[in-house]
Amino acid sequence: MNIKLVLKLLGRILSMEAAVLVLPMAVALIYRESPMPFVWSILVILCVSLPLSFLPAQRHFHVREGFVSVGLLWLLTGIVGGLPFYFSGYFNSFIDCVFEASSGFTTTGATILTNIEALPYGILFWRAFTHWLGGMGVLVLVTAIVPSLGVRPHYLTQAETPGPVFSKLVPKQSQTSKILYQMYFALTLAEVVLLRICGLPLYDALIHSFSTAGTGGFSNRNLSVGAYGNPTAEIIIAIFALLFSLNFGLYFLLLQRRFKEALKSDEARFFLLLVAGSTALITINIMPIYENVWDSLRYAFFQVASIISTTGFATADFVLWPHFSQMILVILMFCGACAGSTGGGIKCSRVVMLLRSIRRELHRIAHPRSVEVVRLDGKPVEESTLHSVLVFIGFYILIILTAALVVSLDNVPFDISFSAALTCVSNVGPGLSTIGPSGNFSAFSPLSKVILSLCMIIGRLEIFPILVLFSRHTWRRN
Repeated sequence: MNIKLVLKLLGRILSMEAAVLVLPMAVALIYRESPMPFVWSILVILCVSLPLSFLPAQRHFHVREGFVSVGLLWLLTGIVGGLPFYFSGYFNSFIDCVFEASSGFTTTGATILTNIEALPYGILFWRAFTHWLGGMGVLVLVTAIVPSLGVRPHYLTQAETPGPVFSKLVPKQSQTSKILYQMYFALTLAEVVLLRICGLPLYDALIHSFSTAGTGGFSNRNLSVGAYGNPTAEIIIAIFALLFSLNFGLYFLLLQRRFKEALKSDEARFFLLLVAGSTALITINIMPIYENVWDSLRYAFFQVASIISTTGFATADFVLWPHFSQMILVILMFCGACAGSTGGGIKCSRVVMLLRSIRRELHRIAHPRSVEVVRLDGKPVEESTLHSVLVFIGFYILIILTAALVVSLDNVPFDISFSAALTCVSNVGPGLSTIGPSGNFSAFSPLSKVILSLCMIIGRLEIFPILVLFSRHTWRRN
């Protein structure tokens, strides 16, 4: 383990996070607020990161170092990202600050705040901007930093990219990173423009676009998107939440005019079918509440798009909906978005492979001598990939159950403890009952907040980069 190079890399990336804090500090100055929370945060981060950045280190860097770097980086990000919250004085404890920052960077959107609108503009801007930074991870940082360190970016992105299979858009990983962020920035800018056209102030449009892009869900309003009562804005946000939930590789194929390849995506078809089916079922189920087909469809579509994309915005309190509709949303929390997107959850590609593996096993039972291959996008899936998918789903459920068990020490009902663990591991945000769209996580104990913060990071990195940190084999010398 080349621990010195890992620490050096972490120092460089944390230094860039300090530089990024200049942006919310500028927002604070524009609105004539005190910039000191950001000034103190920058100084603290630089005091730690600069000595690490200049550590002498050998340049051998492999998969193990990549996983450890990404795991440690995300654990540290919640801590250093919470410094502006801590210095602002609006949070009760540093654990609350770490929870909020972890929720931001992992694009979860769970909050401990009871009165969001009481916070300064600069702090709320930083809170939403963490979603945008965390949506694509450290890819843009890798593009800027890695060449000067002699580290192969492939090993970092392999550890951080969501999905069962890691692939590059073009041969060079640095070019792939630039293409991804160009598309990411273009989609974000398009949403900002459309939200401004439909009447949202520029500041509000930026906040909600950052949160939608990262599929996070932090809003600057207590009632989230529902505070505006603007159906057009709701539709725009819902559509963009779905767009950011699709594999960005599809957009690359469309830009390359490789339309046939893009249309072959089994995952995208399954995702869109799930959205359409869930919307239809919930619309029918909640129609007696709203007594209007349009309103029922409007609220159903927004919440389905918000939950399956793991964005977590709200226009209605689905805790008040029938249990059938709530159960559909819980299933969508498990499933999540597409691989290679900014969304969380198990990912639709894994669900498709699981369902097709089940179908194959049933076929084998009926026809023992038959040989059937599981396919995705018309291509055979390797048995090793299927095995890793089953292991991942098993780990996923085990972590949720374990976290729910710890949270239950707070003596909360099952629906709260289980949905809290599920929504944090899946990076969704709202859960059921008191942690629904109208609630928050402030009532949990410090232990539960730490566990749930860890769940957010585990879910964002898809389990293994964090588990690697706790494996004794990781730290052994070669």
